[in-house]
Amino acid sequence: MTSAAEGTANESAARPGVTVAEVRVLDGPNLYFTRPAVKISLSVPGYLSLERREASDLARRIGLGSSRPGAPGSAQRQRFVLRLASHVMRRVAKGIGINRLGVRTRTGSSVEDIVVAIPWRHRTWGRLAGEQIGPVLGSLLTARADEVEAIIEAAAELVRSADPGPGSLVIEPTVPVVSITGTNGKTTTTRIVAHIAMTAGLRTAWSSTSGVVVMGETIDAGDFSGPAGAREVLETPGLEIGVLETARGGMLLKGMGVSANDVSVVTNVTADHLGLQGIDTLDQLAEVKAIVTTITRPGGWVVLNGDDPRVWAMRHRIRARPWAFSLDPDSPALRESLSAGGRGITVLEGDIVVLTPGADPDRLAKIVDVPVTLSGLSQHNIANALAAAAAALGLGVPRVSVIEGLRTFKPDPVLNEGRLNTYSVPLPEGGRATVIVDMAHNEAGLEALLQVAHGLTAPGARVHLGLGATGDRPDEAIEGLGEIAGKGAAHIVIAHKPKYLRGRTIEDIDEHLRAGLGRVGFVEAESFGSEIEGIQAMMQAVTDGDVAALMCHDQREEVARWLAGLGATPDDARSVRRKVVAARGEHEAEAEIAEIWAASDDAERVMLAERLSQRQPGDPRLLFEWASALDAAGEEVRAVPLYHEALEHGLREPHRHRAQIQTASSCRNLGQPEAALQLLDEVSVAHPGSAPVAVLRALALLDTGRAEEAVADLVDALLDHASDEDTTAYRRVLHARATELRGRARTE
Repeated sequence: MTSAAEGTANESAARPGVTVAEVRVLDGPNLYFTRPAVKISLSVPGYLSLERREASDLARRIGLGSSRPGAPGSAQRQRFVLRLASHVMRRVAKGIGINRLGVRTRTGSSVEDIVVAIPWRHRTWGRLAGEQIGPVLGSLLTARADEVEAIIEAAAELVRSADPGPGSLVIEPTVPVVSITGTNGKTTTTRIVAHIAMTAGLRTAWSSTSGVVVMGETIDAGDFSGPAGAREVLETPGLEIGVLETARGGMLLKGMGVSANDVSVVTNVTADHLGLQGIDTLDQLAEVKAIVTTITRPGGWVVLNGDDPRVWAMRHRIRARPWAFSLDPDSPALRESLSAGGRGITVLEGDIVVLTPGADPDRLAKIVDVPVTLSGLSQHNIANALAAAAAALGLGVPRVSVIEGLRTFKPDPVLNEGRLNTYSVPLPEGGRATVIVDMAHNEAGLEALLQVAHGLTAPGARVHLGLGATGDRPDEAIEGLGEIAGKGAAHIVIAHKPKYLRGRTIEDIDEHLRAGLGRVGFVEAESFGSEIEGIQAMMQAVTDGDVAALMCHDQREEVARWLAGLGATPDDARSVRRKVVAARGEHEAEAEIAEIWAASDDAERVMLAERLSQRQPGDPRLLFEWASALDAAGEEVRAVPLYHEALEHGLREPHRHRAQIQTASSCRNLGQPEAALQLLDEVSVAHPGSAPVAVLRALALLDTGRAEEAVADLVDALLDHASDEDTTAYRRVLHARATELRGRARTE
């Protein structure tokens, strides 16, 4: 294509005064305008290198008026060039016949880079006008004052003489639509909103990074979080509600796929994909995420995370009503939202509640009855549930359906594939472990995954992690994943993602992950070429009560099939609740257990404990409580077999070692000191330095006639626990005497 002012442009072609990096047509609302636009990325070293006087003369030649161009290569000069480019763009537009043109300019990633954006009504004219700004600016660098008008007119004529092209094809929704964005949680929130809408009997379609889905049936698999997904959703026959996950990439590269929405949701803004498409900072990323809120209809709702300052700040640019969600019922954002005539949603005394100005809190559901929250363990999924409930109510879904949808949406591979899917896995040597499969793809996601993993880990058990990273992250982000992993997991394998290298090599990603691990002193981590190989290796080290978490992007289906082959079953809400309670060293029947020990006499305690245990046969904790009640009543003969049964059924800490100690005490009372010693020796391995174990062992030794060994053990135990100055002074001598006693006992 011939550019404007060809002769002058050719004259300056040898010097890189202005280079057009990109002319991008954005077909929908975007970072610059709430309507279609053209974004032009330019490198302008010729303007940055002009002497101050040359720059001022150039400004006068093109009619810019008074100016302060600043020193060559300065940030002041860059902003001068932005103003100059905007002025030139408006002059070209006036020549085309557009008297008032909105022009937006931005600085680029370096001082020589600038961005110019203009809206368009006709696609071809908009593109051609965008293509002219670079050549025109290049020509103006060396043009005389009497050549300026001809250069600008030539550019305008090139556009005027072309066919205007089609108008905007961006979709104007005719049914209620919600646009959902954020760094983390947008897919889960999208799925919850869609599930709630279907629960209400509404024909629902949604698009996300997993595909386009209509009434639960996947129509197209793949990443449809951009305009193509929005179009496919809104073209669904008989559609009543559209739910659109809206990712940053689509908004930056094409613009949004709809001209307006009725509800918008922003879940959070955290570091992810920085350094791509000109977005280098969190504040810039927040500006991109805010696009969905700028096109929400005035009568609609903008649902914002009140716990994220960058997200809550988005309220200043909206035309719709604010709806804040927060995990803190005393959050200032909730008060500000209500004061502005909006609403709030939060957690109050364990319930999800809606806040409305001038009304009492409306309690929707208990957190423990909302499966996606994992019995309240998953803080980020509580936030997602709050956002989804607000969005559904904002769309006009009946309250009763919102409640039912929250109670029936499960974080399993069917309704929420790849997002905190938890499994119970039987182990060959006995017992069970938990496996979590989650997409966790950035630092915040990994921190959330590890938080859940620790919250499901039995006392005394370990967290294992299958660590991986995609290639489209900066070095420091990949190293950050390694550092977080090293702090949060006891055992790590590196499970690579060959389909997500995105320009890197496995060796490169591996090196950066290990650099992060090394910063926190974690040096032992095997590497595997795929996610399935990683989890297979990781599971070889898993024992009863452990949790194995896999960061899984690439092979979710293969991992699910392999787990099924091990006999794994997806956890339901009851299973998760049981694990959460057990991880705290508690039992789901904790209140009834407390009633046992509140009983007034031994007989009642034994009766209550027996009744509770028989209601859940084989439950090790309840067997332990029954045995303890018998023990306290002096019925050691009946208690000991129940203690053993509880241990055989996998009684976990902190009750396991207590059962062993109590069994040993009962065995001693029954005249079985050798059996008591065997149990106490087992306990001392796992709990070295336990004072009760030392005392009971000494008494058992006395029962077997080994008095000197008993005294020696008690001396050692006393010295290990004492910290006064005399003990410090005589510790070595006293330990030596204890060793002598122990040696004499063995000789005799």
